[in-house]
Amino acid sequence: MLDPLTLPRGPVWANRYALAPLTNQQSHPDGTLSDDEHRWLTMRASGGFGLVMTCASHVQAVGQGFPGQLGIFGDEHLPGLTRLATDLRALGTVSSVQLHHAGYRSPAELVGQPVGPSCVEGARALTLDEVRQLAEDFVAAAVRAETAGFDGVEVHGAHGYVIAQFLSAEENSRTDGYGGDLAGRSRLLLEVLAGIRAACRPDFQVGLRLSPERFGMKLGEIRELSSELLSGGLLDYLDLSLWDTGKLPVEEAFAERSLLRWFTDLERHGTRLGVAGKVMTAARAAELREEGADFVMLGRAAILHHDFPQRAAADPGFVARGLPVTAEELAAEGLGPAFVEYMGGWRGFVA
Repeated sequence: MLDPLTLPRGPVWANRYALAPLTNQQSHPDGTLSDDEHRWLTMRASGGFGLVMTCASHVQAVGQGFPGQLGIFGDEHLPGLTRLATDLRALGTVSSVQLHHAGYRSPAELVGQPVGPSCVEGARALTLDEVRQLAEDFVAAAVRAETAGFDGVEVHGAHGYVIAQFLSAEENSRTDGYGGDLAGRSRLLLEVLAGIRAACRPDFQVGLRLSPERFGMKLGEIRELSSELLSGGLLDYLDLSLWDTGKLPVEEAFAERSLLRWFTDLERHGTRLGVAGKVMTAARAAELREEGADFVMLGRAAILHHDFPQRAAADPGFVARGLPVTAEELAAEGLGPAFVEYMGGWRGFVA
């Protein structure tokens, strides 16, 4: 876990620990970066994470997924993003912005009329022109991240948001080339990735987050898509959000081995494979490296310890503190008041 990680493009990560893109609701209502968000992220950089990634940052105003979300849909966001990218680089970490659009999971009270690939209750289907505009806005957001000084971006294709909505055969009923078979349903994603590659500099790192279960995802399809992406040259890394890195698949046809092992045996052609899900100890992170993951994304463990990588380096037996924790302990770890309040909604997290 402490070995440097070289990717097909861009800077070398100092180690195999990456900060997961975590919802925290602590930016300003207009999407501009807050001092609390800046402190949260720079503390993880000073704590030794090889990659520090922002929370999901929406690429269109109508794609906002939660209050206090960081935005990257307009140039008004550049001053805060530039300050953040500059400070992360000075602290020695590689930096990334996660690009996000909530699709029809956007709360109506925040965006008015939510949109998605198809008509569902409370949301309308995007027109063909709007789908094309959506792809362009993902690309424009990546260019904005590059302009701000970030080393790369990650496209959020997981957790039932707009890219995942297009990928899902259950939720995508389009007949215009962006639906139908897996090739049609993955068209938007592939256009986004190819567009970012064409618009950004050659050494700009591009990642993708996928979840192979829930929200209409079929494991066989996500494995097929992952295989294509790992060998296709568009990505520098694939980030698998598994909820639990040790779980078995929910689909009985795939239950003979762990969910992770359906991906670690794929040919990668130099593309790196990362994994996230309930990694709370240095030993478990090391096990995941042995199981074939190139790096590990930390979420809850990174909330509890801004310096988890440094602690793991000093003690291979390091275990994250137990729950619940106090609001004061979370504040000391760099969470702003809005983030602490958000974590209070997680059962058993905050005392």
